[in-house]
Amino acid sequence: MADIPPQQVQRRVDDSAADMETLVDLGLAEEQPVPQYEGLFVEPDIPPVVESE
Repeated sequence: MADIPPQQVQRRVDDSAADMETLVDLGLAEEQPVPQYEGLFVEPDIPPVVESE
C-alpha cells in the first residue's frame, strides 16, 4: 500500500458566534450590536380579574 501524503488543513469560517468572536479579535470584523428590547412591547392596561362566588 502506498503512503498517502498528509493533506493541508483548511480552515473555513462560518457565521457562528465563535467564529465571529474570533474575527472581531483578529480585527477582521466589527462587533455586532446587542439588540435592546426595553420599551419595545406595550403592555395593555387591563384591570385584574375579580372572581365572584
